[in-house]
Amino acid sequence: MKALVSISRILVGVLFIISGLIKLNDPLGFSYKLQEYFSVDVLNIPSLEPYALIFSVLVVVFEVVLGVFLIIGYKPKFTVWSLLLMIVFFTFLTFYSAYFDKVKDCGCFGDALKLTPWESFTKDVVLLVLILILFFGIKHVKPVFSNLQTTILALLSFIFSFWLAYHVLMHLPVVDFRAYKIGNNILEGMSTPENAPKPIVEYYWKFKVNGEEKIITTDGSYPEVDGDYVDVDSKVIDEGYKPPVVDFSIEDSEGDNLTEQFLSEENLIIIVSYNLEKMEKAGAEKLKAMSDQAIKKGYKVIGLTASGEDDKQKINKLYKLNFNWYLCDEKALKTVVRSNPGILELDKGTIKQKVHWNDIDELKL
Repeated sequence: MKALVSISRILVGVLFIISGLIKLNDPLGFSYKLQEYFSVDVLNIPSLEPYALIFSVLVVVFEVVLGVFLIIGYKPKFTVWSLLLMIVFFTFLTFYSAYFDKVKDCGCFGDALKLTPWESFTKDVVLLVLILILFFGIKHVKPVFSNLQTTILALLSFIFSFWLAYHVLMHLPVVDFRAYKIGNNILEGMSTPENAPKPIVEYYWKFKVNGEEKIITTDGSYPEVDGDYVDVDSKVIDEGYKPPVVDFSIEDSEGDNLTEQFLSEENLIIIVSYNLEKMEKAGAEKLKAMSDQAIKKGYKVIGLTASGEDDKQKINKLYKLNFNWYLCDEKALKTVVRSNPGILELDKGTIKQKVHWNDIDELKL
């Protein structure tokens, strides 16, 4: 039992720390995932959506801290009980999500590692078993250092976790795991290679043959059956290759797609605001000086938002902005940059610079 506890302690502690740090690197992204869970279509508690960011920071900080506590042996009963309650809740959540096919990715490892709902549930079941071993063998969870050293390390883990959360919220994630990281080409990310795996879909054809219902499975072709057609269902067996960049487009108010036109520009500044009404006022006030300077230096400057025409005109008039806003999917814009507003410099579709509005002065034109 002592050996099992030691192994479980290391595995659980390390996994919680890694998972927590990945989400702590991008708490805003995790908050979007929590909003998805809180939505009417999933848990149906939309009243919690405005507090998703607070929940996000608290959950991931707690996750990292519990992992550290377990490794160093700080307050074993509190740590193991907290781990058990947390994993029971998340096991239920991932099962609910997988069984009812509600959320496609749990967000357990942020954008660094995508897990299917059933993979997430399996991972949580394994963690639940390991934590139960710790629960029943808690007497073997001993502090690694002296009481003073253990307390200092526990306190430092708290301080570091909250500092990292604050830092990335005020700037951008330290490590960008998304398809829109600096150096990536958006057009290339939208394309599908010729030899990429194709989706595999099964079709279930229902016929009435001699008075009885009969189901025939094909890959999509109409079956040759001597009977009366009733209905057909389909199921995606394998989604095949999915481009890393999805739902990104640049459209004007008339609905014309200008994506390739703008992504072929050599010097393009894109100001991203997924929602103009929610744009940070301090960030909006910095946009005019930056955009004016960029235009003087020969850059094409545009804005991307999911907001309507009235909001576009209102924001330009309020802050005296002299560039046009174009339409893009809100979810895609939230993925492009974790800032509202955020600024990107592109060269023929390749992202050269990306900054939070707090760091707008660091944009090199």
